Amino acid sequence: MPTPRADRTLLAGWGGGPGVPADLVQAAGVEALRAVVTDRSAERVRGGAIARGMGRSYGDAAQRRDGLVLDTTSLSSFELDSSRGILTTEAGATLARLLAAVAPVGWVLPVVPGTQHVTVGGAIAADIHGKNHGAVGTFGRHVQSLGLLTADGEVVEVSPDRDPDLFNATLGGMGLTGVIVWARIELAPLRSPSLLVDTDRIDGLDEALAALLVPGGSHRVAWLDLLGPRPVRGIVTRAEPLAEAEAPESRARCTVATRVAVPGWWPGGLLRPSAVRAYNAYRFWRAPRRERARREPFGAHMFPLDALGDWPRLYGRSGFVQYQLVLPRGREADLEVLIGRLRSSKVPCYLAVLKDFGPANAAHLSFPLAGWTLALDMPRAAPGLAALLSGFDELVTEAGGRVYLAKDARLRPDAVAAMYPRLDEWRAVRDRVDPERLWCSDLALRTGLIGGRR
Repeated sequence: MPTPRADRTLLAGWGGGPGVPADLVQAAGVEALRAVVTDRSAERVRGGAIARGMGRSYGDAAQRRDGLVLDTTSLSSFELDSSRGILTTEAGATLARLLAAVAPVGWVLPVVPGTQHVTVGGAIAADIHGKNHGAVGTFGRHVQSLGLLTADGEVVEVSPDRDPDLFNATLGGMGLTGVIVWARIELAPLRSPSLLVDTDRIDGLDEALAALLVPGGSHRVAWLDLLGPRPVRGIVTRAEPLAEAEAPESRARCTVATRVAVPGWWPGGLLRPSAVRAYNAYRFWRAPRRERARREPFGAHMFPLDALGDWPRLYGRSGFVQYQLVLPRGREADLEVLIGRLRSSKVPCYLAVLKDFGPANAAHLSFPLAGWTLALDMPRAAPGLAALLSGFDELVTEAGGRVYLAKDARLRPDAVAAMYPRLDEWRAVRDRVDPERLWCSDLALRTGLIGGRR
C-alpha cells in the first residue's frame, strides 16, 4: 500500500495557544497507518510520531513539533453484541457516536468525561474518568482488550490477561506505547436516559466536601465559584440513573447537540473577571438551596459545555490553562491552602470543579487515586500564572498527589517524576515495545516521560 500523504499544518491542544508545525496524516484505515509506521525511510518520521483523535487534550499530548501526527478519526466502525453489552469499536469513533448507537438498544458507556467529543483511543490513552469514578473507576477498567499498532508495524492484542504490563502501560500512557486501533468495551445497562439529581447549594469548602460524600447518587460533582465574596461557594449535584424504563426513542437524550458555536473572530477580551463574577452569582443564586430527585437528561447533565461549540475561543488567541490535580484523602486542608493562594494571587479562575475519586487502578500513569480532584480553568495570559502553578506543583507533590497529564501544558520533568512514582516501571515497558522511541509527543519530551529519540 502506498504511504499516505502528509500535510504540513499547525496543531494546538484544546486549551488553545499558537500551535506548532507538524506533518498531519489522514489515515484511511489500519493498513494506511501501518504503511506510515513501516516507511522509516520517510523524512517526516525523523521527529517521531503520535496519534491524534479529536484534539481534546488540553495541552500538547497529541502533537509533535516538526514530527508526524496520525489522525485516527477515520477509524470509526464498531460492532455491538446487544445481548451481552459488549462493544467492539475502532479507536477513532467518538463517545457521542457510540452513545447514539448503543443507548436505543439499552446500553451506555459506563464512564464518560465532561465532553462527548473524544475518541475511544483518546479515552484509553488518557484513562479518562467521570463523575462516577468512586463507583465504577476509570474508562480503562471496562476495556476487556485492545489492538495496539506497535513501532514495528504490527497490530498486537493486549488485555489484562495477555501482556498485562503493556496493557497497563497503555492505559493512561498518552499514546506513547503505540497507536490504539480498536478496543473491546463492556457496557453498562441503560433503562432510561434520565437521571435523578439531588442538588445542594453550599457556602464553603467543608460543606462541598461533606455534600459530595452524602450517600446516594453515583455521579457526583461540585461547581465552585472562586470569584465570589466568600472564599468558596458553589453547587453540589449527586445523580443516579433512573431505574424506570423509558421509550427507546427518548434515549437520544444521552447526547447533546451544539446549539451555538463561538465564532473564530470572538474578541477574547470580553471574557473578564467582572463578567464571570456576575454570571457565577446568577448561577449560584438561581440554584435551589436543597432539591431532591429532579429529573434531567443524561446528556445535558454529563456534557453541559458541549452545547456551546468551540467554547475555548471565549479566552481569545492566548487560550487557557486547565490545572487538574488530585490530593489523597486526609489532605483536605491543602485544598483550602491552594484555593487561598489562588484567590490572593489575583489570577482569575473562570471555572472550578471538585469531585471525589475512588481507589487507583493498576495502570502505571493513570491519574485518579482515592481522594479529591480539583480542576481550575485560568487564562493563559494572566500575569503571575506560571509562578502560581509552580507553587501548586510543590504543594501537590508534598501531599502525595498528582496533576493530570491529559490536561497539562507546563509540568517539568522533576514534578512528573515525583507525582508518578511508577514512572520507571512504565518506561521499562515502553522501551521494550519501542526501543527506538518512534512514539513521541511534545508532552512526552517536555515532561521527560521519554528522553531524546535514538
